Order: sequence, then structure tokens, then C-alpha cells
Amino acid sequence: MKRMWILALIALVALAGLAGAQAKDSLVDEIMKRGVMKVGVDVFVPWVFKDKAGNLVGFEIDVASRLAKEMGVKVEFVETKWSGIIPALLTNKFDVIIGGMSSTTERSLKVNFSMPYDYSGMSICANKKMAPGWTRLEDFNKPNIILTVRTGATPVAAAKKFMPKAQLRQFDDEAQAYQEVVNGRAHACVSSQPGPETWVNKHPDILYLPLGGNTFTKEPICFAVRKGDPDAMAFFNGWINRMEWDGWLEERHQYWFTGNEWEKLTQ
Repeated sequence: MKRMWILALIALVALAGLAGAQAKDSLVDEIMKRGVMKVGVDVFVPWVFKDKAGNLVGFEIDVASRLAKEMGVKVEFVETKWSGIIPALLTNKFDVIIGGMSSTTERSLKVNFSMPYDYSGMSICANKKMAPGWTRLEDFNKPNIILTVRTGATPVAAAKKFMPKAQLRQFDDEAQAYQEVVNGRAHACVSSQPGPETWVNKHPDILYLPLGGNTFTKEPICFAVRKGDPDAMAFFNGWINRMEWDGWLEERHQYWFTGNEWEKLTQ
């Protein structure tokens, strides 16, 4: 039944393309002909990370793998540093970004975004000795405060907006941003939940959650594709809608972002 649905959706997209006199195949057509969907990702726990055996796992791995399975194609994950992931998409290194990317005005000038398939928000974890008992963003908004973030990610904009007076250190590898705080070289790390909470659980004697695990922003998480392909966008939006209707996206969200059962994969 699911296979019939996915084929019907692809057929409708193809008909729409013919009606619009598209000069070239849509991305969906190319993926189907190739038999492989190439997905751009970067390590971003628990969205995408490697388990003890070195296999990629995470929320985004589940999403992309199910999408590919229902299309009847294989999935190939292309690991790319976050700061260069949009340029890599634009130069055809892969077909789509499914990697915890939130839609922003700046990014929308370069790529097209699908409807949201999840939501995220910024949180913060801090070093207990360097930021003892601080519970407000204002406590971190001082010239002598050092905050760490991942380069090219939305925490950069969030930190600059809510804590503009603080010093900002950016790292290509998000784990490095957290490790700076663990090592006492920065006061706090700004990142999407549940990242801060995960690191506090790993280092409870060193780190804590100033906001108690609450977020101070809400961001829509979307697929990102190259511009000029409305058929692909229609297909991805249709698939996301269906996954929302049957509750699968919410079930996966609860597993990866609410519970901690997945943490055994890294232990």
C-alpha cells in the first residue's frame, strides 16, 4: 500500500512537470533513474552521528532512509562540514540536505526549503566553575564571556542576537565547541536541543543547563534543495505531510529528542 502511494505521488509530480513543459527531468526523476538518493549531512548529535560500529545513525538517518526506501532507491550519505554544506549542494555533490537545517532568510536566498518536518530550538550548557549558578541569558551577555558555537549554524545568529556583548568562538566540529567548555576554555556552548542536555548528561560534574533544558528560540527544520525544481519540492512536501499524518515523524522525534535510549549506541 505504501509503495502504491509513493508511486502515485511520483506519477502526479511527473504529470505536473509535463503540464508545465519542464525542459529537464526533475530531481525526483533523476534519483529514480539513478537508483540512489544522495543526502548531504554533517555530524550533529542526535540528528546525525556514528555509533560504536562506525555506522551513521540519528533522526535524519531514519528520515532519509525511510524516504529512500519508499521511493525504491538506495540512500547514500555524503558527510560534509556544515560551513560548506550549502555550497556543496549547489555544486551537485548530493541531491538534498536532510541534516537538521532550519530555514532562514539568508539560506532561502540560495536554496529552496520544504515544509517543516520537525522543529528545534537553541539552548545552552555552561561550565559550573566558570559560570556558577547563572540562570539567565543576560548573565552570559558580557564582554568577558566566551561562547562557543558551530560554524555556519543557526546558533551563531542566536548567540549574536541574544548575547551580542559576549565573545564568540566558532568551530567546524560541534564536538569541539562543547569540548572547549568541558576543558574550561569557554563559559558556555550555544546549540540546538537536545545537544546541550546530552553533553550535560555526559559530564554532570562539569556542565549544567542554565535554562533548565528550555530553549530560547523555535526553528523549523526542513529539507533543502537546489532552486528551480517545483516538482521535487511538491514531492518532498507530499511525503512529509504523509509522515506527519500517520504519526511516524512524531514517533521518531520522541525517540531521538525526548528519550535517552539511543545513547547506548555510543557507549
